[in-house]
Amino acid sequence: MAAAPTEIAKLLVRGGLLPRLTWAALAGAAAELAGLGLIAAAAWLIARAAQQPELAALTVAIVAVRAFAITKGIFRYGERLTGHDVALRAQSEVRGRLYDALVPARADRRGGDVLSRMVGDADAVQDLLVRVLLPALAALVTGVVAVVLSLALLPSAGAVLTVGLVVAGILVPLSTAAAARRAAVRLAPARGELAERSADLIHGAPDLMAYGASERALSAASEVGARLGRLERSAARVSGAGLAASMLVQGLTVVGVALLAIGAGVGQVATAVLALTSLVAFEPVLPLAAAGERFAGIGTALGRLRSVLATPPALREPERPAAMPPTPLTVEIDDIRVRHRPEGPPALDGVSLRLAPGRRTALIGPSGAGKSTLLAALMRFLDPESGSIRINGVDIAELSGDDVRAGIRGLTQDAYVFHASLRDNLRLAGPEATEAELTEAVRRARLLPFVERTGWETVMGGDGATMSGGQRQRLALARVLLADPAVVVLDEPTEALDSETADRLLDDLLTATEGRTTLMVTHRLHGLDRVDEIVVLDAGRVVQRGSHDDLLAAPGYYRDLWESERLTARHDA
Repeated sequence: MAAAPTEIAKLLVRGGLLPRLTWAALAGAAAELAGLGLIAAAAWLIARAAQQPELAALTVAIVAVRAFAITKGIFRYGERLTGHDVALRAQSEVRGRLYDALVPARADRRGGDVLSRMVGDADAVQDLLVRVLLPALAALVTGVVAVVLSLALLPSAGAVLTVGLVVAGILVPLSTAAAARRAAVRLAPARGELAERSADLIHGAPDLMAYGASERALSAASEVGARLGRLERSAARVSGAGLAASMLVQGLTVVGVALLAIGAGVGQVATAVLALTSLVAFEPVLPLAAAGERFAGIGTALGRLRSVLATPPALREPERPAAMPPTPLTVEIDDIRVRHRPEGPPALDGVSLRLAPGRRTALIGPSGAGKSTLLAALMRFLDPESGSIRINGVDIAELSGDDVRAGIRGLTQDAYVFHASLRDNLRLAGPEATEAELTEAVRRARLLPFVERTGWETVMGGDGATMSGGQRQRLALARVLLADPAVVVLDEPTEALDSETADRLLDDLLTATEGRTTLMVTHRLHGLDRVDEIVVLDAGRVVQRGSHDDLLAAPGYYRDLWESERLTARHDA
């Protein structure tokens, strides 16, 4: 847990956020001091006014009360505005780094747990700054000023106030943090597990029902929810006990200060100032009990984030990226080797490929042959161990990953459809596209009849629930066409579609990509007589390459798969 503040400090320095955080801390301290001054001045004013002095004797106190009341609100607003700005910027930076660390080529984590880390654990950064660091700094400054004022009026009262503030501001938060630490170690993983099981229940509901596993899945999720509820209640009891202890210390301290002041005979005005100053000095200290309990959870959450962020980068962005070459693009993959683990076998071993402008290449092979790894390397999601990938003669390692992916766009098997209108879903690929350009894209993707039937403003269900699998893929194709990339990558675009729909979609894909530099990964051979070259991968190596007719004339994987598809088609007929 001790590493948590260090990690956040590095983040603040790297993001240039320290000046903003300093201003937030100063504004928070100033707001608490204004509140302390308000109570001290008001106590003096009330006690002195009871003695019925000349009005002139109260003028300064009246102005001070008004000034402190106004400035407290101003400083509080500044502290909230600046503090939350810093916290949200830091949180955004963490989520950006977390997203980079979860590139599909490297990530091996379930969706629910990833969501928990991206949302719940990343919130720990905001909590550490807003609920722990800034309140602690404000409490420290306010406590020091209150103690100095009390020591000046009555040293014994100042000593009692010091002891009370130390107990409530240091010992109680440390105790709550220690008590919450054991629960916090189990709390974050339990939230992640519940998120996983909830995601499984939502997205896997049809399969669970088909296999009669719904009750078991619901029961398992309920058990996790009940366990999480017990942990949350335990944490709430710790927080409540800490706050109660701090309030008890506050009350005892104020009573002690008041009794000492009365016993010392310092007068009604000084007694009122000392008692109310002691009371207000605890206001910024009371939240520290909950901050201590929260700090335990923050440390655990940041530890889970570090476990992801510590993943070695799959690629190294150049410090000064070269400019992306102008179109048309020629992509040359030369003898590349890629390993997912240093000690593991190569996922790609000596693969070479040339994507010339306007030529279409199909990549086929059994599962685990290295097809997806080749696409990840081509789109700069990872760097090869050896060999090179060049675009118009420029090594891809010298180019920014974003620039590469702007020139090489992919259509994947799991294209996402957002809960938004059909028009907005399409505009993801071309925010400035005109109506004519949108219509042309859906026409070429053979999605125009669907658009004419539903309308542009029809809201698509989350994850394309209101569309068939073929329609989702055609929407994804329309996005690719609208973006107009120099190279099109089609990654298993017919996965999970029935044979008839898959064949129609492949025909339309091949028609839409005529004249475009295209690399298509597919497990179906329908329509491959229309591509320029077919490359067969097996165990990370190229085992066959040539045209459709060339590969049918030679024994091997391609001909075997072709015969298998023909037999299946005959059987279905």
